[in-house]
Amino acid sequence: MIPAKNRAFHLPPELNASVPPERRGINRDHVKMMVLDRKTGMYEHDHFYNIDRHLRPGDLIVLNNSRTIPAVLSASLKRSFITIVDKVEIRLARRKGEGVWDALIVSDKAKAGDILEFSDHLKAAILHIDKNKPLQTIKFSQTGGELFNSIYELGEPVRYEYIQTPWSLDYYQTVYATNPGSVEMPSAGRAFTWELLFKLQKKGIRIAFLQLHTGLSYLLDDKWIMNPAENSEEYDIPEATLQAIVQTKSEGGRVIAAGTTVVRALETAAAQVKRKGWTNLYIHSDFKLKAVDGIITGMHEPEASHLDMLSAFVKSEYLMRSYQDAISKEYLWHEFGDMNLII
Repeated sequence: MIPAKNRAFHLPPELNASVPPERRGINRDHVKMMVLDRKTGMYEHDHFYNIDRHLRPGDLIVLNNSRTIPAVLSASLKRSFITIVDKVEIRLARRKGEGVWDALIVSDKAKAGDILEFSDHLKAAILHIDKNKPLQTIKFSQTGGELFNSIYELGEPVRYEYIQTPWSLDYYQTVYATNPGSVEMPSAGRAFTWELLFKLQKKGIRIAFLQLHTGLSYLLDDKWIMNPAENSEEYDIPEATLQAIVQTKSEGGRVIAAGTTVVRALETAAAQVKRKGWTNLYIHSDFKLKAVDGIITGMHEPEASHLDMLSAFVKSEYLMRSYQDAISKEYLWHEFGDMNLII
């Protein structure tokens, strides 16, 4: 873990990326990229479309193909058929079962047994309320594809405080996303284009996929501080991906995770010998990585637990030194921002 005193860098507000690259006039893969050497701490600046220059034939990139859902919904709060609140914001956090979700209910009036009415066709019962926790459990009146269709019809994507424009859901998707379930975008893969993926494969760099549905990290109120170990997320790693990892390792190649979600899934699978399940793995400087050799990631805030994970890859002083230079070079932070390759 990076001690607080070693990560107290100042991030100027203007470096919070509030606009997708495409709306800034550049392609997804034309964002900046800082390449950081794990062993030496040396770094250089490039652009993401040149990532193939920093990888070798035989390396393997693992991508998270979870698709972002529009997880912010609006409902009326009803009790015994009487409307208690006309409009309540509901932020889905994670799917727990058929039609059952943990969710952030933005109202202090909600009680167990109340009904959330999203539309004439979609309702949810509040199964449990714990005032000491941010997330509550709700059960929708629909399940499966029918429920996802309603969510896509009624919801909008999670938007952080530095994003003022309600960008459409398309901007919160990776080009290869297939399986809906993430409530926040697995953003480390956003900069990939199909052209770049084909270029990487042409060079002999393998591509494999897994699925981890990201949970809700942005809880609106500063009083809710979620410990990384409390953030359980569902993952599923195909057998073909596991075989690709074994082959890559046996041939001397490197396994490069596209994002912290991929690291959590692969390291959980390595520790538990389980191809699918739930992970609440907290990775920090003392964690010994078993599956992953490098990471493609965005730029993270001083208080982000993701920085703790990066300290498992590279010494904190190397990371902070490179971050300070990225700030001086006006790198952009967050999901619409610039990238960092650590190998």
